[in-house]
Amino acid sequence: MPKRASTANEKSGEMEKITVNLGYVDLGRIDLLVREGFYSNRADFIRTAIRNQIEVHHSTVAQTIERHTLELGLRVFDKAALEAAKAEGERLHIKVIGLVRIADDVTPDLALATIGSITVLGALQASAKLKAALADRIR
Repeated sequence: MPKRASTANEKSGEMEKITVNLGYVDLGRIDLLVREGFYSNRADFIRTAIRNQIEVHHSTVAQTIERHTLELGLRVFDKAALEAAKAEGERLHIKVIGLVRIADDVTPDLALATIGSITVLGALQASAKLKAALADRIR
């Protein structure tokens, strides 16, 4: 079976920027912890807090991943991978927690011929044309 996609873990340097609104008191407490040297900056505190919460719910996340057969990390689909799937008559149902990247060399026609559905809990990186072509398959 040909290799269709590459994988990488969350430490691959890929990040998604989010915005968080905090009250002044909470922000002040974070700044105090930063000033006291517990964290290097606000973002370090927030990332650590999020990771701690994810760890608290680790078993629930693991069970859900197993139940839904979700992949964890980075999945990259390029023209060669999708052409290989097409040649085998396979229809891909992509389910990822993390990042799915569809390479710029993938045409909308090739994506439509090979991708049956995309479920991403995280982020999908693809051209605007690909996202528009696959809009009814993105969950």
